[in-house]
Amino acid sequence: MLINGVFEGGGVKGISLAGAVRASELYGARFHRVAGTSSGSIVASLIASGHAAEEMKNIIMSTSFTHFLKRSAIFNTALLGPALRVLLKKGLYSGEALEEWMRQILKVKGVRTFGDLEKGKLTIIASDITRGRILILPDDLPKMGINPDTFEIAKAVRMSCSIPYFFDPVLLRLPSKQTKGKPFAGQFLHIVDGGLLSNFPLWLFDEDCKRKSGKMIPTVGFQMVGKNSNQPHVIRGPFSMLQALVETMLSAHDERYIEQSNRYRTVKIPTLGVGTTQFDIDKKESLLLYESGLMAGNRFFEDWNVQYYEKQFIKYQQTSEK
Repeated sequence: MLINGVFEGGGVKGISLAGAVRASELYGARFHRVAGTSSGSIVASLIASGHAAEEMKNIIMSTSFTHFLKRSAIFNTALLGPALRVLLKKGLYSGEALEEWMRQILKVKGVRTFGDLEKGKLTIIASDITRGRILILPDDLPKMGINPDTFEIAKAVRMSCSIPYFFDPVLLRLPSKQTKGKPFAGQFLHIVDGGLLSNFPLWLFDEDCKRKSGKMIPTVGFQMVGKNSNQPHVIRGPFSMLQALVETMLSAHDERYIEQSNRYRTVKIPTLGVGTTQFDIDKKESLLLYESGLMAGNRFFEDWNVQYYEKQFIKYQQTSEK
């Protein structure tokens, strides 16, 4: 069974997505095209590069996510150091460690750039806050004078995962013809977490849902639900307030009612109250999230088939066109 997969973002809670992917494998699903936002972009990239769910699980269980929270010693001075870093760099942490981690994982499969994959296999969502628009990678890269085939997937993942003020925004310089007459600072785009503008881009493959043979390729979305533990954020100072603000902002998507028109193609994964920026998550919690995704995927695929999908897709497409 061939499907397209769209993976929602949710910080460290993205561990649960790997469990749901394992369920899809057990039911015989193979991914034709994949897309993701934030942590969903990590899972989508691993699938596109040939990683099976069990490999993802092993990678996740052997990774300390606090490793991603790196900054120079000068910025570790209590209160003043982090404040100075946000002022100068626009983030508490650089995001470089996450990018390098992703680069090394993809390297194992001989994948580095979008050009190393079949065209259209992988789509990553980021947010261009300079121009206030969704950035669809690699499709939008030529508009910035960048060759998609030479653009690193690890860089795109870092862009999609750059939680505002938590990680530095990624800067992309505009082509010379677009920078004429602009000051130096105005020659760059600031790219941050895709979840700001499209945390669950289930619509991405709707215009390309049929193969040349005429057979429909279903799109299945993997969405994390119940993300807030209903426990208040403990705000002790400006940085705990900043973390609470960003997490609330990114989780606003998660509390939305899942439209009836998308329920038939959405795997809803409970995330057990784990926070988006809970980078100190331990192995036990990671395993529980993985198993939550596995159970949610099993529930979805045991009652699902392509024929049912086709009927529902046609029904809701016709409704939306009226």
